Amino acid sequence: MTTFDDKLFHFGFTLGISTLDFSIVNYNPIGENPNFRPQVWQPDVDQVYVNSNVRSDIDELVPGFTVGIISSLRLARDFNIRFLPGLSFGERKLVYNIPVWDTYNYEPLTYYSIKSTFLDFPLLIKYKARRINNNRPYILFGPAYRQDISRTAREDLVRLTNGGFYAEIGAGWDNYFTFFRFSVEAKISLGLNDQLGRVPAATQRQFYAQSIKSLRSNIFTLSFHFE
Repeated sequence: MTTFDDKLFHFGFTLGISTLDFSIVNYNPIGENPNFRPQVWQPDVDQVYVNSNVRSDIDELVPGFTVGIISSLRLARDFNIRFLPGLSFGERKLVYNIPVWDTYNYEPLTYYSIKSTFLDFPLLIKYKARRINNNRPYILFGPAYRQDISRTAREDLVRLTNGGFYAEIGAGWDNYFTFFRFSVEAKISLGLNDQLGRVPAATQRQFYAQSIKSLRSNIFTLSFHFE
């Protein structure tokens, strides 16, 4: 495929695995949140007051899955602009320094699960090194927008906004075969906007969400491209 990179357009598909993370800033204490109002719950050990420290973090990284379509436009000998719309699935496990009670559970939860289904819209610039036989390393960078289409209920302990903007940077390696090009790529997506949504309905303990000052989504993706 000696003339593959001379084409103005080319297309393909991508498969990948990903892990979702949160960058969390907590109120310390929770009373620093001007919207916090103590709720009365039973038993008394479950009370949270203005001077309480309620802290959250990610328990562990859970593998997810992504699939997408590749559209690539040649800008120059070593530059391409790439649009990779796709669909990805992932989960984040949120843990607290206090027991996590859901109104609909009779025992405290080990973690609170937040599942997401994203429509991905990355638009990236790809800069390629000179081809070495059938191999060509590259870097890429650019913005992305993701829309979470998973429905979240008003009773969710921690609700997220549906949309988010990301800055993406990564690197990969192109391998040229007889009939197609295969690429392995690692990419980091850094959330740019706070994605913490509204507090849950009053039927739930609202302090789990009110203890969070800001919450940004970060994603690591290992992709396998076929073009």
